[in-house]
Amino acid sequence: MTRFSQRRRTTFAVAATAAAAVTLLGGVPTVASASTSEASSTPVPIAAPDGTTMSYILNTKVANPGQTRLVEKAVTKAGGVVVQSWPQIGVVVAHSQRSAFRADVRAAGGNALESVGASRTAEVLEGTPADAQAPWGPGASGYKKGANKPTNGDVEAPTTPAETTDAREGEQWDMQMIKADQAHKITDGSRNVLVGVLDSGIDPDHPDLQSNIDVANSVNCTDGGRPDTSATGWNPTTSDHGTHVAGTIAAPRNGVGIVGVAPNVRMAAVKVVSDEGFIYPEYAVCGFVWAGEKHMDVTNNSYYVDPFEFWCSDQPDQAAAKEAVSRAVAWSTKQGVVHAAAAGNSAYDLSDKTKFKDPGSPNDTTPVLRTINNGCHDIPAELPGVVTVSSATRTGALSSFSNRGLGVIDVSAPGSSILSTIVRNNGYGLKSGTSMASPHVAGVLALMKSAHPELTPEQMVAKLRADAVDTACTVASGPACVGTPADNSYYGEGMVDALKAVS
Repeated sequence: MTRFSQRRRTTFAVAATAAAAVTLLGGVPTVASASTSEASSTPVPIAAPDGTTMSYILNTKVANPGQTRLVEKAVTKAGGVVVQSWPQIGVVVAHSQRSAFRADVRAAGGNALESVGASRTAEVLEGTPADAQAPWGPGASGYKKGANKPTNGDVEAPTTPAETTDAREGEQWDMQMIKADQAHKITDGSRNVLVGVLDSGIDPDHPDLQSNIDVANSVNCTDGGRPDTSATGWNPTTSDHGTHVAGTIAAPRNGVGIVGVAPNVRMAAVKVVSDEGFIYPEYAVCGFVWAGEKHMDVTNNSYYVDPFEFWCSDQPDQAAAKEAVSRAVAWSTKQGVVHAAAAGNSAYDLSDKTKFKDPGSPNDTTPVLRTINNGCHDIPAELPGVVTVSSATRTGALSSFSNRGLGVIDVSAPGSSILSTIVRNNGYGLKSGTSMASPHVAGVLALMKSAHPELTPEQMVAKLRADAVDTACTVASGPACVGTPADNSYYGEGMVDALKAVS
């Protein structure tokens, strides 16, 4: 899982039960606050000096075009510009250079506005899109060239040469572990199935990926959260992370290099990772809504939304952004999309966040050591309906870096030293992280959809969990494993099973 980052059975249930109130906004449940018996999370004030372009997310009380239009007018009245609106989920993305923007837009929005929050702690690096007609112009301010944020535990090994004749399928122990090689005797997947790779883009000319990239449905969401459908906007620039993830999902069976879990399905590159390595809430919202609009079948999400590893419901700015991403996930699920997500690489027990602190957020300015509580969540991994995936080694042990948590992890998959495609020399490389585990599950879901096209996202998640191979607790560094072989904090329901998925 990248640090450019991550069920919610227990995690959200606990928070919701303990919350002061739970409301429905556009059909999405919102946790109002953490339990009053828990400590409040550490506030992270977000400064917005006059003259500095900042990005904001606004949520309407009701998700419809009329309410969205009222909020758009409020943005203009408060001295901001509308960058992107999503009336289907009641979310507006805005930029402003006014320090009083949040207070003024609340007043101007009246009953139409549910919440507003800054989506980053840093100024907008990519600038405001030119057609948003910002009075301060489209240029970026203080662009930090080369200031890529560090990875969140994903580990790279030396690259290996591009292959032109000899297949390397025999090196893919991970495919054998999840029985993908056996599933391929039944199906390699259907061309009707489309997987959205929400990541850093996919190498457009890699010989082991090119035939399975759906260019028409690919998009770049990093231009302020507005869909950019230009010919090369979705191409990778500074990172090969999405390319590696894509190879695991659906590298084709073509005699070149490796074979993915679902080698005959199509993939759309949905670029949500900026050149600096950030995945801000507006980028993620764009990616999930795009997946729903294009009626994709599966998305893979090997990241957590920046700049907070955990977004806390008792902090207004964080709560607003968290709500927007939650709405986008829920809406796309209703359109038939099922989502897999990496659990994260901090070796945390996500079932009780009062037992650790978050030292690395916000990651786009100066991090502070934060007390967090069970109203704080890693998004999208801990959002309702998302399949959260932990990482296992070649021996089946939990990867030392993998997050875990009883009632949080759904299933496990291989994530240590995974061979897949990379950009450099159109070659292959090894990476480790829950980022590498999640695409195995996305591939299994794509195979499942190929064999059982009638299944809804909810039915697919239930089958995935039921099909998983029970895996007993192992020893790993960090919080100890708890639970039974049928359901525990390390593996959830167990190791994902591709063969059962197509049966």
